[in-house]
Amino acid sequence: MNVMSSFSLEGKVAVVSGGSGLYGRQIAAALAQAGAITQVTSRSGDKLAEIGSGFAAKGVQVTARQLDQAEERSILALRDTLLEEYGRIDILVNNAVLRTMGSWQDPLDAFTKSMEVNAAGLFAMTRAFGDVMAGQGGGSIINVGSIQGMVGPDAEIYRDVDFHGFVPDYFFHKGGMINFTRFTASYYGKSGVRCNCISPGGMASERTPPAFIDSYSRRTFLGRMAGESDLMGSIVFLASDASAYITGVNLPVDGGYTAK
Repeated sequence: MNVMSSFSLEGKVAVVSGGSGLYGRQIAAALAQAGAITQVTSRSGDKLAEIGSGFAAKGVQVTARQLDQAEERSILALRDTLLEEYGRIDILVNNAVLRTMGSWQDPLDAFTKSMEVNAAGLFAMTRAFGDVMAGQGGGSIINVGSIQGMVGPDAEIYRDVDFHGFVPDYFFHKGGMINFTRFTASYYGKSGVRCNCISPGGMASERTPPAFIDSYSRRTFLGRMAGESDLMGSIVFLASDASAYITGVNLPVDGGYTAK
């Protein structure tokens, strides 16, 4: 086997849920650059053209699709459309997330609404697309977790900072996602379908307060937050044949934050 060619995704059909956010943009770009026929999803049908043109402006070819992950019928409709167009689905990246809570004291309905997408929706996506892959004899499912699903929150980095991050629903479902990855790997393993998880650390954006960036960065071994390309290599690796004997793994991509 040529090791470099094992990273190629040429001709593979890939689906990235929540493909227009901070993580989703670089995940979709990575898959497309590696040769995959890449689909990205958004809840808002009005944004599809904008999403597609945004990728095209950077030289990345993707197709934007509408998907409401809280509705199983929407998931099944997308699956059926892709099978009709391409005849197969090889890669699923579960990246969509709905952040409905702002604090511990929010109404319980906010937590319940979060779980419709982040728990039930995750399962529905994985089952719908995983069953297709199992029928094909192979495929790769990648869950986008978080270090917030691995360790407890460090309240100090949120102190005196106006930043949305210290909320219970996100920690709850990201922790569950990591163990769900192991279950899915076991369930589909004999069908040749692999399931792995990446758990990114914090990623800086134009909205991230400088005080938070400084405080967070000092807690990593590499002295910085994640950037616009730091997830790309791990995604291509886990999607490709380069990781053909890897399943059930949670890979922290966090600059050493959780290695302490």
